[in-house]
Amino acid sequence: MRHDLDRALAGISGILVTPYDAAGDIAPGRLAPILDRALAAGVHMPVVNGNTGEFYALTTDEAVTMVREVAALVAGRAPLLAGVGRGIRDACRLARASADAGASALMVHQPPDPFVAPRGTVDYVRAIIDASGGLPVMLYLRNDAIGTGGIAALCALPGVKGVKWATPNPMKLAEAIAACDPSITWVGGLAEVWAPAFYAVGARGFTSGLINVWLERSMAIHAALEASDFAAARQLIAGMRAFEEIRAEELNGTNVTGVKAALAAMGQDCGPTRPPSAWPLSEAQQARMTDFLTTNGLI
Repeated sequence: MRHDLDRALAGISGILVTPYDAAGDIAPGRLAPILDRALAAGVHMPVVNGNTGEFYALTTDEAVTMVREVAALVAGRAPLLAGVGRGIRDACRLARASADAGASALMVHQPPDPFVAPRGTVDYVRAIIDASGGLPVMLYLRNDAIGTGGIAALCALPGVKGVKWATPNPMKLAEAIAACDPSITWVGGLAEVWAPAFYAVGARGFTSGLINVWLERSMAIHAALEASDFAAARQLIAGMRAFEEIRAEELNGTNVTGVKAALAAMGQDCGPTRPPSAWPLSEAQQARMTDFLTTNGLI
């Protein structure tokens, strides 16, 4: 089934958790009810092997299994965005596996290597696109130190369709948008809380871990932003801010912990997180999470 990728990129990219079983092994089947709810509600594009999916805690074999199994669960109901990254050979292997599984596009994690050259990053992304057989790409930008020129060089690569902007610098985002082809879709990569600021300078859509827990709120925020109703969007965001505040604690080390703790409280146990992520929430954090879930009728 063909999907409108531009429309999906400008929607909600729902970053799925990676479930584990009692032995600590990946258990992708546990995503079925989460995916079914999200897709029935209209979440535009599920994302496998993202950071909320603990991408860097998975082996490459596990990431390959996740994209294959999640693609089967999605079963063509929406375009699937598949995260790839790590060393160039692992990234290319995962790109090929994602294409074979039926992913619609790749999300290329920004290389975390301590010695990253802007021109080397261009070579890195080009090799990944080639390995996938030409799948469209969304760049995942967590550090804008590459500079506007470096970002423009990446966006000029054939096949780059979007950029997930995950750095809290709206003015640098505006500069990058102005420097690149207008066909590029710039996606707010810091979830719902930052989405209004990014929309104000030209981004569209946003990534969300909240969709695992409270997809209706995420959809309502997106609808408000698309209608340019920033007041309504801010009000809706205020009602879910406590969730994101818990996730941002401990140097963001409770980011996935918060999502999985919420799912467990809702009867949708996806297992713990893997170190070095924090697990479990502290007593104080868990009390705040329980209050959030109870207040909003989620438990």
